[in-house]
Amino acid sequence: MKIGAELAGLSSEQLWERAKASLPGGVSHDGRFLPPYPTYFNKALGARKWDVGGREYIDYAMGSGAMMLGHNHPQVVEALRGQLEDGTFYATVHPNEILWAELVKELVPSAERVRFVASGTEATMLAMRISRAYSARPKVLRFEGHFHGWHDYAALGMKAPFDKLPCLGLPDWLREVSVVCPANAEATEKKLKEDSGVGTIIVEASGANWSSVPISDEFLRDLRTLADRYSCVLIFDEVITGFRWSPGGKQKLLGVTPDITTMAKIVAGGLPGGAIGGRADIMRLLDPNVEVNGYKPGVIHKGTFNGSPLVSAAAVATLRIIKNGEATRHADHIAGLIRRGMQALIDELAVDAIVYGEASTFHVYFGKGARKCKISDITPEQIRAMKRDSLDLYTAGLRKRGVDFMSYTGGLTSLAHSEADVAPTLEAFGGAVRDLLDAGKATRV
Repeated sequence: MKIGAELAGLSSEQLWERAKASLPGGVSHDGRFLPPYPTYFNKALGARKWDVGGREYIDYAMGSGAMMLGHNHPQVVEALRGQLEDGTFYATVHPNEILWAELVKELVPSAERVRFVASGTEATMLAMRISRAYSARPKVLRFEGHFHGWHDYAALGMKAPFDKLPCLGLPDWLREVSVVCPANAEATEKKLKEDSGVGTIIVEASGANWSSVPISDEFLRDLRTLADRYSCVLIFDEVITGFRWSPGGKQKLLGVTPDITTMAKIVAGGLPGGAIGGRADIMRLLDPNVEVNGYKPGVIHKGTFNGSPLVSAAAVATLRIIKNGEATRHADHIAGLIRRGMQALIDELAVDAIVYGEASTFHVYFGKGARKCKISDITPEQIRAMKRDSLDLYTAGLRKRGVDFMSYTGGLTSLAHSEADVAPTLEAFGGAVRDLLDAGKATRV
């Protein structure tokens, strides 16, 4: 019997009522609850997914950005089936992890050596540990609103107010090792001058919250200069931008090479996995054959499912397709059509909002004065200030019209999306915006 068959026929509301008895709030991720109850999905293919009631959606969540090729790409499915025949997990090294590492090294400029992990959160956690070890300085400089996973060292500064720990369970001493500032060169250098304990700088290469708060290319160039000037390890978090902004990530597109890159989502072929790639002299701290200052290896890193055979198979198949750049070019083209169409609707409806985005992403900022706002001036506080009840209505409005975005700010495209998807997407977007206007949750200019 197919797993889950005993739940067939239950509605999303019924499934959620059952889930609450075993899952806190009935969900497995803070962001997956949408009032009055979450929508349950059970099938996906290409640019589409279906909920348990059989409703079809054009999907712009794309596995939270992981599905650059779309859902169930035939070559990825074939690779997974082939690996399943040989076993799912060996708890030892295996040939495909070599092929995976070689592809990452070929595509990502900073990746002279590669180590695999099981998630993006693990990638940034390991990168910070290695950086502290290499720099011999304990503090990590982060930027307001930038998200680097949910581990303790990435907590302070992830959301406003940026000087306050964002949840319970976090020790106050995190303030002693985390330095947070606005994402501009002047504020960064001021912190570096003031605090000689900072040995690491980490930045979302897209800007905060997967580019909903953009940063300039010049700022990333400035960070490279400042990291060199103050002898800091520079980490680009390319969990979102990696293999999406270009096959080599934002760093390849921009020509700025960090010391370490953190990756997940696309790098693992859309399966649970991640990686860090960095300079050979830094990554040698992970070499179990090398003793560093009395420690062998210099930095401990374990993890049962690091580089697992199943994930490796999907990753190799995915990166082999992505490496020629066609998936990136196609997804960028579709996203551009959507951005232009959405802005035209916003103009037609005279809504106080602005549409923007880079590469294969699109975002909408609803807020007072948005039409007069420069995209470069959008702040994390403004994004978070968008009212939650309005955004829930907006998301529900999209879904009832057969479109699902990644979050309240927007979505991402993939190789599987086509120009034929644009018109129904814009129709759904226009309807959702009208819902906001009718409910008094959006303003006109």
